[in-house]
Amino acid sequence: MKIGELAKRSGCSIQAIRHYEKEGLISEPARTDGNFRIYSTGALEKLSFIKNCRALDLTLSEIKHLISLQHSPGTPCEAVNDMIDAHLHIVETRITDLQNLQRDLKRLRHKCGRARSIDQCGILNELSPKSQHTFTDNKRK
Repeated sequence: MKIGELAKRSGCSIQAIRHYEKEGLISEPARTDGNFRIYSTGALEKLSFIKNCRALDLTLSEIKHLISLQHSPGTPCEAVNDMIDAHLHIVETRITDLQNLQRDLKRLRHKCGRARSIDQCGILNELSPKSQHTFTDNKRK
């Protein structure tokens, strides 16, 4: 199948398919005499696997590692478990950071009523360098 059909059937964009090909996640396809890429159903299956991995926020290098592990079926799966455990830890950290951010935003929102002028805005005053309050660092690490 040509790349357009593969994109349609897989739900991936043509650019994503080309990127995955460039990154070595899917094999370089055969080409027609007119230099069109021709993909097998194996590419469609691989794209489905990649999409499932991306939905779990796995990086391309992690996906590449998982694909390599698939080619070694006798290998113990501790590496896969460790990868997922690491992602669970990252997600738990993100959740905590987002909860802290939500708490800080709610606290900040309560600093200002609706009927104030900008020069009396409790939110802007709280955010100014003159304020003694510091917020939790919620930046993604």
